Amino acid sequence: MKKIVSLVLVLLMLLSCVPALAETNFPSEGYDGSAVTIKFRHVITKDDQMAVINNAIAEFNKIYPNITVVLENVGGSYNGILDTTKTELRPGNEPNIVFCYMDHIADYNNLAGAVQTLDELISHPAVGLTAEQIADFIPGYYNEGASFGDGKMYALPFYKSTEVLYYNKTFFEENNLTVPTTWDEMEEVCAKIKAINPDSIPLGYDSEGNWFITMTEQLGSDYTSATEPHYLFDNDANKDFIRRFNSWYIKGYVTTAGLYGAYTSGLFTTDEARRSYMSIGSSAGATYQRPKKGEDGNYPFEVGIAPIPQANPNAPKAISQGPSVCIFAHKKSTQEILASWLLVKYLTTDVTFQAQFSIASGYMPAIKSVLELPEYQEHLAKADGGDNVAILSVKVGMENTDAYFTSPVFPGSATARNQVTALLKTCLGMTADELNAKIDSAFQDAIDECEYAN
Repeated sequence: MKKIVSLVLVLLMLLSCVPALAETNFPSEGYDGSAVTIKFRHVITKDDQMAVINNAIAEFNKIYPNITVVLENVGGSYNGILDTTKTELRPGNEPNIVFCYMDHIADYNNLAGAVQTLDELISHPAVGLTAEQIADFIPGYYNEGASFGDGKMYALPFYKSTEVLYYNKTFFEENNLTVPTTWDEMEEVCAKIKAINPDSIPLGYDSEGNWFITMTEQLGSDYTSATEPHYLFDNDANKDFIRRFNSWYIKGYVTTAGLYGAYTSGLFTTDEARRSYMSIGSSAGATYQRPKKGEDGNYPFEVGIAPIPQANPNAPKAISQGPSVCIFAHKKSTQEILASWLLVKYLTTDVTFQAQFSIASGYMPAIKSVLELPEYQEHLAKADGGDNVAILSVKVGMENTDAYFTSPVFPGSATARNQVTALLKTCLGMTADELNAKIDSAFQDAIDECEYAN
């Protein structure tokens, strides 16, 4: 009996150490107009993008003159934002608004229960979002804010990107090749390219983690769950696609950034015989997938951009990337939180700002109504595979918004991503015999590492 009582006491002590989530009862009138200073931490470093931000804040201050916004950059690094903000949580010195990925929020709440849930702000009668504003968000981007599995919203999308297939359009046209839309077609095209140029590595894929996670989504196989048990990726369907892509690597059809030792855009843009003719990478990195101009002032080849290949073209899936924004409630006043919400709401729903930032940055806007602006349509009309390749990338991305997905988020979800990244890289680099002998233990080891780390 004493042992049972002791165990109960220990459990109660452990539960008392779990931070409560930040929920607040907001006054029905919302923000009361009082003087408030809010700090907004971001990663934007380019002058033209900051000019758009500063102009938007100036417009915001015409509506809310007593809200002072202090912008803080931490050097352009999302990991830098995460690390800096985590060190400030315990004493309550974190900023009011922070650029984030959903894994970051899991860490913040695990440490201090610090991130404000947005549901009561979204539905607030005075300062909430209208039904039209909610419907205007690209669904995959908006739904990411509720990817913890508890039914609550923690963030709104700020700007986004996805993965796209870059291909050497000039080479494809010269050799009468068809851009692959499925992985079966990709295998066929790689074989044809290898026959044309035996020294080539037809396809480069920048992110092993994205590739693994995307395949689980396309195939409908398990990856992770927001509820226990969290780590589900040790299954036959995932081992099957690993085996398939291992055979591609052995044949010289594909490489990845981890195996190549650098972003595969370098392999795509080179003029050497050992080169690729396709590259899968971020839609926001289009200019890195464009070759340098020759001495004649022309590009050596035209870049084409298409959606990534699919397992099932009738149910396309592509990963959603790019930052969201969250609000901290830890040791913040109600009026600070409301003022922070008003700025987040303005920047994520204002069609002019979203359009101008997309034009300046090459990222995709978070809302669909941007496409209705004449100035944005004029911008997209400039898209080409040369000087305006970044516009072409956004255009292709915006034509495929129904495909975007996000993975479940929980304390430890970032570890799962790291482990499947290493798993795919390791398995691709094995011989066929090695893989057959070691694939089961490799998957189990990755699961064990996830469990051990968390």
